Amino acid sequence: MEITEKETSQQEQPLAELDLEKLSLKELKALRTQLDRAIATYEDRRKREAREELEETARALGFTLAELVGAPVLRKRSNAPPKYANPANSGDTWSGRGRRPRWFEEALARGQSADELKI
Repeated sequence: MEITEKETSQQEQPLAELDLEKLSLKELKALRTQLDRAIATYEDRRKREAREELEETARALGFTLAELVGAPVLRKRSNAPPKYANPANSGDTWSGRGRRPRWFEEALARGQSADELKI
């Protein structure tokens, strides 16, 4: 993969032709930041490119990539309707899924039952 002029800080030379001795400390640090970012994302970029290529090939053959590799198609969980409401503020509701909200915990600590908080 070739690093373009845009990716080499404000320089107009390709990275291989940069004279690092002539760069200021600020320019060197900016270049290092860009290089660190490029290194950190290299594998992710390569995986994305490979996935796109495979998806294109699968589409050309009339399949989806998920069909070919046997991966289940993930469905997004729908929003659950609220089951509980805060007696102090009816706008605060909870579906019963996930972490209990603070107001629910406080109500239980005060001796209220979950059934009393049901909508």
